Amino acid sequence: MKTKVSILIFLLLTQFSFGQVGGQKTLKGQVRNNLVPVENVIVFNVNSNVGDVVDQYGLFEVKAKVHDTLVFSSLSFKSKKIVLSEADFVASKLIVNLEVFTNELAEVLILAKKELNPVEGNTQKYVDLKYFDDAKSSPKNRTLPPVGGIENGVDFVRIYKDVLGVLRKNNPQKTDFYKETSFSEVVMDKVNYGFFSNTLHLKDDEIKLFLIYCENDSKSRQLMQPSEEFRLMDFLITKNTEYKKITKH
Repeated sequence: MKTKVSILIFLLLTQFSFGQVGGQKTLKGQVRNNLVPVENVIVFNVNSNVGDVVDQYGLFEVKAKVHDTLVFSSLSFKSKKIVLSEADFVASKLIVNLEVFTNELAEVLILAKKELNPVEGNTQKYVDLKYFDDAKSSPKNRTLPPVGGIENGVDFVRIYKDVLGVLRKNNPQKTDFYKETSFSEVVMDKVNYGFFSNTLHLKDDEIKLFLIYCENDSKSRQLMQPSEEFRLMDFLITKNTEYKKITKH
């Protein structure tokens, strides 16, 4: 029964995607942040079944057209939505500035990767930065509508710690849970934003973390062939059930 549901969802999402690709062009862009290296970022075109994994330099390419909406999801940065205008296609490269998550999450991420990739210099400057609104500064523009992220990332810190704890328990010999991205790249080619948002009910800030959770299951490596698309959908649905149990408080 679960397989039949997965097949139906896959066919509906694929049919929807085919109706959205007319007039699209290849949009080149770069994700940037002035404080920390840009990594572990994925970008979706909400209007079609296309997406990309941002490389180590923050560069990405995605098929899109005017008025399409791009969603950026990451561990280190707040999720962001951008509605594309004609001007975005005139420039040689779309520059997207992402805002670092809270100082608490910055500290968690630095400590999680400390043993594998020691950070040179003073990392305290990242931890001490004030990203919450206060009387003198307001990094969040209150005049704009919400973009579907988690306010201030407070909940995401707890979610991240819970998921990382399970990964460490299940993989005691592993130190780097972020390096392997091939599974994410396959998923970005096969699954659209609506599946994560509407079917799995994941917040924008959670999508990348969820994919990392999936990548660290050895079964994921068996589902990367084109012939395994339906099993891939089943796998994502099953892993989402596990993920929800971990993050539900």
